[in-house]
Amino acid sequence: MKAEDLFHLGIVTETFEQTRDELSSLFGYEWGPEVGGPINVTLPSGDTTVDLRCAYSVTAPRVEIVRAVPQSTLWDASRGQGIHHVGYWSDDVAADSAELARHGYVTEATRLGSDGIPFFSFQRSPWGFRIELVSRTAKTGLEQCWATPVVREAEVGAKS
Repeated sequence: MKAEDLFHLGIVTETFEQTRDELSSLFGYEWGPEVGGPINVTLPSGDTTVDLRCAYSVTAPRVEIVRAVPQSTLWDASRGQGIHHVGYWSDDVAADSAELARHGYVTEATRLGSDGIPFFSFQRSPWGFRIELVSRTAKTGLEQCWATPVVREAEVGAKS
């Protein structure tokens, strides 16, 4: 794990469009498409399926806005909105997760890739913030999420 592997800040919100529009208006962020859907994850309580949807900023530094998932533990915005996690690329999610665990970080969610190897892991630090480790093998696919900004109908009408 290295500082230069930081690639995004994640925000979980119940007001997805409002949050996106506010960050655009205030800071000039442009956004890629909303992506996601039902995924299988392992939580401390066991395996479950979560409808996880998000959009990444095209603008750097990269921000990810995640639609809140009610009653899904760590993606439930009622537990607090704001910066939800700091995302890092990982060459070995399992090993990096184990290293964080040795330093007191608690695993809150993991997802295995189709190859059975951990694809991502969310870990809460002893001080309350979360780290998301994402397999570097996902980099090419995720980069498509911020390759081209999406023009929304409201923006098109405003520019006419």
